[in-house]
Amino acid sequence: MKKTLIALAAVGTIGIATVAAPTDANAQWRRHGGWGAPVAAGVLGGLAAGAIIGSAAGAPYYAPAYAYGPACTIRRERFWDGWGWRIRHVRVCY
Repeated sequence: MKKTLIALAAVGTIGIATVAAPTDANAQWRRHGGWGAPVAAGVLGGLAAGAIIGSAAGAPYYAPAYAYGPACTIRRERFWDGWGWRIRHVRVCY
């Protein structure tokens, strides 16, 4: 799961970089205050994407399990079936 998320993040980053790349060499000052708004939108979008990907790639959350009754586990047990040794899984409760 972690490798999948990292791969998707890399593909998304490369895709956004190719779409956001400038198409022509234009050194003119833009109207309405210059590059402030697009740069701010890019920074905020990057921070949001990083927060989402970071929280998804972090340690999984395990809720506390409250069980009432005996504690049971699955144990492997080796047995002879007449032809050879085999392994079976046995539920053992304490």
